[in-house]
Amino acid sequence: MSHPSPEQARPKSYREPLAPLLKAKAPWLSTTLGTWSADRTPYSMEQHLFVGPRSGGDYFRVGIFAGVHGDETAGIHAAVRFLLELERNPGLARGYELYVYPLCNPSGFELGTRFSRSGRDLNREFWTGSREPEVQLLERQIRTLRFDGFVSLHADDESAGLYAFALGAQVTQHVVEPALQAAEKVLPRNCDPTIDNFTSRNGLIRQGYPGMLCAAPETRPRPFEIVFETPHHADLEKQIEANLVFLRQTLDQYQQLQAVGQDL
Repeated sequence: MSHPSPEQARPKSYREPLAPLLKAKAPWLSTTLGTWSADRTPYSMEQHLFVGPRSGGDYFRVGIFAGVHGDETAGIHAAVRFLLELERNPGLARGYELYVYPLCNPSGFELGTRFSRSGRDLNREFWTGSREPEVQLLERQIRTLRFDGFVSLHADDESAGLYAFALGAQVTQHVVEPALQAAEKVLPRNCDPTIDNFTSRNGLIRQGYPGMLCAAPETRPRPFEIVFETPHHADLEKQIEANLVFLRQTLDQYQQLQAVGQDL
């Protein structure tokens, strides 16, 4: 097993991994959700909307979130590359409105830490009355947009393989399992019976943490909610590729599930 590369470990400006999006032809709509300062350093949160070709029915609205933990860089790069891939192949998003948030914790990224500059784990702050600006900005969007699904990209520094949190039995069986099968061609799956103190079955966990990024508590019907975890100490490029494979397969499998009329 390899160790984190210098690229993974070296703090830098949060704008650097997002720079390729500025150079692209940008067939997506980019919006700055808000700005704030931490220790006199200015930060902003970016949202990128990509609308795929129509697929015959209503669009499915899915949020893709990365970089909630600042030291988990693979998901950040994967989210950026996924947008660039959509530029070349918009059919990957057929039937979808994809809202992509490539870097949800810019100050943590610059510090190279899990936490934001305020010292908070943002993935324990959602729907708790948090005063963290990153959380407040995302909560506002989540309530406004009422996503049909969430996919969050993370990395686990204690896991030797891929795994996923998946809420919803139909999503677990028909969407996440095929997506994990595809991704494990890039990196192995963690099949331990207990992962991160949760009971796991073949790398699938069917519950989540209090305060994790998810739909608002009052949302009905509940959207699907998936957290994909790569092994943080694996090769960075393989982690990025595993994230991309998982995203492609998740969107494809969910579209197929809806096409056969199964109610999530």
